[in-house]
Parts: sequence; structure tokens; C-alpha cells
Amino acid sequence: MSKLSVIIPSWKDPLLHKTIDDLLTNAVGDIEIIPVLDGYWPEKTIKSDERVRVLHLGKNRGMRGAINAGVLASTGDFIMRSDEHCMFAKGFDKILTDDCQPNWITTARRYFLDPIKWERMSDPPVDCEKLVIQGGFKFAGQRWESRARKLKNELIIESMAMQGSMWVMPRKWWDKVIGELQTDGYGPLYQDSHEIVFKTWQKGGKLMVNKKTWFAHKHRRFSRTHNYGTAEASPGWTYALAVWRDYYETEIKPKWKV
Repeated sequence: MSKLSVIIPSWKDPLLHKTIDDLLTNAVGDIEIIPVLDGYWPEKTIKSDERVRVLHLGKNRGMRGAINAGVLASTGDFIMRSDEHCMFAKGFDKILTDDCQPNWITTARRYFLDPIKWERMSDPPVDCEKLVIQGGFKFAGQRWESRARKLKNELIIESMAMQGSMWVMPRKWWDKVIGELQTDGYGPLYQDSHEIVFKTWQKGGKLMVNKKTWFAHKHRRFSRTHNYGTAEASPGWTYALAVWRDYYETEIKPKWKV
């Protein structure tokens, strides 16, 4: 079985420990977990396990820089990025890596997490998202219920957008197509999922949702506990639109007929 490296960019979220425990409990194959402590030390020591390799950054670099550092330190055949407040289905690692094609970015069916009870909520999952320009100022994913219904019997489907809280891709694809997340222009935060999907499309790849497995991401009704050092997102949103809007309007929308 291929080795999976899980990169978790972290900034003072107490749920990091539960997320690591959940990954360790539910992985069935060869896995390494790299929590990237973005310029801080948690009050509680990270769990000691041979599969966990803690990476501490001397100063806060932001989410993009933390992901880049984690990928650089990783050794897996596949790279997975996860938020620090997620839970996972048993065997998620084997399913996502076994099914992932060389030019795919893959995410799983996304549920919502109650972080207090640490359980999957009963809200319906997100299976497919449409890429839109939200409010005229930023790229965003939007539930695409009509497409989800149309493809309800297919276990692996192509999607136009994803939240970005969890994805898997072959390391060779990252090295060939992504290289690293760009920080100039985008800033330290935001729009990372759109950047990697646009670059993947340009090289003939796809964004896929594997409904054979799932993860649950903390529901937004619960307070946000993480902050990567700045609340200023507008410049990054503006930059992403400036770089990708023409490609989105002239090639992506016509291809998807939206």
C-alpha cells in the first residue's frame, strides 16, 4: 500500500490533538502525520507516536507557508492536507489513495463535525460544489445539489470546487504541477484550494469526490478558534480573481456549462 503523508497546518487550535488521534485510529495503512506548528507551541504536548512527526516553524508563516513546509518535510507517495478540526471514516487512507489517479486531486464526501461531542452531525453531506464568484469579489464553492442528485449513484464523481479542508493528491502531481503554494500576491491565507484546482485543470487533471469514504469538518456554528496571524483576506481574494478570472470565464464556465 502506498504511503500517505498528512499535513496539518496548525495555529493554536485545541482540536488538533483530537484530529491527530482520529487520523491514527482510522488509518489502516502506512501513514505519517505532520502537524505543522505555525510559530507556536501548544499547551498540551503532541501525542508521541512513531507515525507523528511534529514540525515547528520558528515564526508564523500563515497557512500557505505551513502547508509548503509540511509537504517539503513529507516522505509519502501521496500528500493529504487536513484542517486541524476534522474526523475521518475508518480506512479513509486506503480508499483515497487506492482510487486516486495520477492527475487527480481527490476529496471525500464532506459531513459536519460537532467538536464538543466529537461526532458526525446529522446534516446532509456535501457531495458536489460549483465554482462561483461570490458577491463579485472572490472565488468560492457553492453546493451543487442538482449535479449531486444526477450523480447520486456514482461513487466517484468530478466536482468543480471543494472547501479545501481536506484533499489528497499523488506527490508526483504536486511536484510536477503545484510545486508549492504561492504566497506572493495571495498572501499567507486563503484561496489555496482554488489555486491548486486551477493549476490542475490547466495540466489536464481533475478534481474528484470519492463518496466511498468521508470526513467531517467542524461546523461553522461552532466558534472559530484558529487564526493564522491576519484577518485581512481581501488582497488575496482580489489577487486570485486578477490571476484566474479570465481563465474561469472563458474556459471553465463554458466547459461546465454554468
